[in-house]
Amino acid sequence: MIRLHGYWRSTAAWRVRLALAAKGLAHDSIAVNLVQGQQRSTGHLALNLQGLVPVLEHDGLVLTQSLAIMEYLDEVFPDPPLLPADPAGRARVRAAALIVAADVHPLGNLRVQRWLRSEMQQDDAAVTRWLHQWMRDGLTALEVMARQYSGRHLIGDSVSIADLALVPQLYNARRFALPLNSFPGLLAAEKAISVLDWAITAGPELQPDAI
Repeated sequence: MIRLHGYWRSTAAWRVRLALAAKGLAHDSIAVNLVQGQQRSTGHLALNLQGLVPVLEHDGLVLTQSLAIMEYLDEVFPDPPLLPADPAGRARVRAAALIVAADVHPLGNLRVQRWLRSEMQQDDAAVTRWLHQWMRDGLTALEVMARQYSGRHLIGDSVSIADLALVPQLYNARRFALPLNSFPGLLAAEKAISVLDWAITAGPELQPDAI
């Protein structure tokens, strides 16, 4: 049995939902309302000491961190693969996914936004400028990679964890009104994923806890 603890609009949880959907893996969804602070409940902290989502449970195993979870799923359920067969290809895909998961997303997630407002006394306009800076920086690098390794998807012609990281990040960029016209390669890669039935089912608005 697979359980995914997440929040409907969490981009990190969305990455994992996309991986599960790509592999056709059924799972139970456990809602963790980040706005209400449920990630800091005793029960959730017992699963993830950081108080974050997603958390994946599989046959008694508890896993955290979206990229680690996606790679675990790829190793345990290898069809279809979400990483290339060759070492160089895997390194490129991981680098692209990490631009989102390690360099962009952590600087803009909900706890950072709250800290900027409460501890640094920044208003909404300042927080938006902060978000735009780091999103634009990461997406610019990804656009270069998309051109270098051109194909139907972000890195080449196969769906990979890089695509599954990109799609939620572009959604988040639109939420905060970041112009995306400078990223045609990323928009093309997003479009190639967004029309797939399995990807549609993983979208935030279709989750049981969507508001």
